[in-house]
Amino acid sequence: MANSETGLSARQQQAVAELGFDELTAALHPTFAGDAGTVLTTGLAASPGAASGLVAVGSEAALDLAAAGNTVILVATETTPADVAAMGLSAGILTARGGLASHAAVVARGWGIPAVCDAREITVEADSFSVGDRRVTNGTPISIDGSTGEVTLGDRQVAGAGREPGSMLPAEIAEVLDWADRVTAGRFAVLANADAAADASTARSLGARGIGLCRTEHMFLEPDRLEIVQHVILSGHDEHLDDLESAQRNDVCELLEAMDGLPVTIRLLDAPMHEFLAGADPDVAAEWHEHNPMLGVRGVRLGLLRPDLYEAQVRAIAGAVADRRAAGGDPDVEIMVPLVSTARELGASVSAIRAAWTGEQSGPAPRIGTMIETPRACLIAGQFAPEVDFVSFGTNDLTQMVFGFSRDDTATRVIAPYVADGLLEADPFASLDPDGVGELMSGALTSGRAVNPHLRAGMCGEHGGDPASVAFAVHTGLDYVSCSPYRVPVARLAAAQALLA
Repeated sequence: MANSETGLSARQQQAVAELGFDELTAALHPTFAGDAGTVLTTGLAASPGAASGLVAVGSEAALDLAAAGNTVILVATETTPADVAAMGLSAGILTARGGLASHAAVVARGWGIPAVCDAREITVEADSFSVGDRRVTNGTPISIDGSTGEVTLGDRQVAGAGREPGSMLPAEIAEVLDWADRVTAGRFAVLANADAAADASTARSLGARGIGLCRTEHMFLEPDRLEIVQHVILSGHDEHLDDLESAQRNDVCELLEAMDGLPVTIRLLDAPMHEFLAGADPDVAAEWHEHNPMLGVRGVRLGLLRPDLYEAQVRAIAGAVADRRAAGGDPDVEIMVPLVSTARELGASVSAIRAAWTGEQSGPAPRIGTMIETPRACLIAGQFAPEVDFVSFGTNDLTQMVFGFSRDDTATRVIAPYVADGLLEADPFASLDPDGVGELMSGALTSGRAVNPHLRAGMCGEHGGDPASVAFAVHTGLDYVSCSPYRVPVARLAAAQALLA
């Protein structure tokens, strides 16, 4: 007999409840077949999957080897936005530093690329890396397992490589996920973090019901785009604002086309200054250098100090919406203000967004929301609620600020031994901390909805793809989670299981 609430039979509900996350993850990502070779080191399992390729230390080597037709593993001390082009051509990524919320880990998970991070035993040199007395040079074959963190010397056979999005899941698993969606329909949504049309298409094929986080700064990481941002932000050349607006308009239009008919939440620029400094004029870079860039001029602070930037972005978004409507599309856009800590910051930003949108005469103003990613924002969420239509908890930064743990530097040196010794139950960057971070989120939700009962709330940090964190979101009363495209199926299953429990 079918359940009256879900329309599923008892057998179908049981299938949803019993599908394992390990089984689902294994079906999504390639794995190694056969025994491992010589183990070089073990780092942090940062992005699942398996890959073999030639060592390429740094972006230049990766681009050269890939151009020659080789499969490469990009090796770096840590990656930055300047490495994105090389990362996109790599079969896997290995870094000596960086946690689960580091640049390498987040980008790799978004693209479904295996990654091993924070492999502290390796020393990266100009054209090689060393583990103890062993030196591994460019062009040497290695294999990385992003599900275990193991790095081995030599090629290994990879099973399940080369599968295209949409054809990755066996039919029986895809059917169970369809049943899971019937459980969550109208009750909870799984969205995706995506910044480009290709990522959005992948996310949609894997069951995402929209985009919960588009990080607009990621649209300016290619060398020619990075130059535009450097001219505008770092050098103050306002004549390049038109270039920024034009590039953003085209990118957003493609994103809206890929997600036609589904909501797309676009976050205004939120990049620490050091991410824009790669290749910049040394004098300019020195002027903008910050000792702690994650807590410096970023997010809403940049938007208020340089209001022309956010205004140009809003004009670009409005133009993209108009372009899609003219093409017969059905764009559904939201705008999100990042890293807000005071109600006055938010109020000033919302007013500026509405004014810029009205100036473009692009129809009714979009839904406007804010990211809650500082402890203070959680504590004063009731002051934010009247200003916005929705809030989204950015749990990567929120976890970093609540614990005082660097999201890049503590994974293997502090968090791993803490977990091993029972001082922490789990890595708080992998699975949401319910007692501290979760308590702040719950309080923020309660105070926000006391003022604005219709306030929509979600979670868009990397925790959105972790089963335990998704269950927390469901039981706390959030409306959605947003996660990397390749984690969408896991989040869909986790949300359904939480509702059935």
